[in-house]
Amino acid sequence: MTPRYTELQLDALRELANIASGNAATSLAQMLGREVELNVPRVLALPLADAVEACGSPEDATTSVVIPLDGDVTGVVLLLIEPQGAETLCPLLGVDAWDEIGESALREIGNILGTSCLNALASMTGLHLEPRPPHLTTDMLGAIVSSLALTTTASAELVLVLDSELSVAGEPCSISFVLLPTEGGVSDLLAPLGLAEAA
Repeated sequence: MTPRYTELQLDALRELANIASGNAATSLAQMLGREVELNVPRVLALPLADAVEACGSPEDATTSVVIPLDGDVTGVVLLLIEPQGAETLCPLLGVDAWDEIGESALREIGNILGTSCLNALASMTGLHLEPRPPHLTTDMLGAIVSSLALTTTASAELVLVLDSELSVAGEPCSISFVLLPTEGGVSDLLAPLGLAEAA
């Protein structure tokens, strides 16, 4: 059974997510040497199937950076970069989005964004969150999330989704951050805030 959370708990998750996203935007700006403006229009805590729908059509092709997560919360961090976003970011680094160097650049961008988010979450909660080396995959959104769900028990848990609208050097870029925790992971994030019990 998927746990249900109170509005207070969801507000706490949104606040964690907003601060984490701001930290990630700062890190990206330093990497690119360009101004990065960030808006987080949605912070959602959803069952896995609903989270896939929230990120886009399951049939949409997307590039994802997958970061395995160890420590006090285990699972997978997923950075979803739409093709248009990849074509915005890679030229800023002087590379083509769809060759080997471009893929390496996207993997590093995802690693910096994901690690920055996790560092902010760790700082706010006092939890030990240890990201593992990332890997890049391009496939249909539904296939990517489904395959990752098989490696976690996230199907029984809520998934945390941050839909971020970035503006990099004036160019729009949409990136979604998805945390697929193993069972109990969302509660583990809430516990240091005194909000662990699901309603």
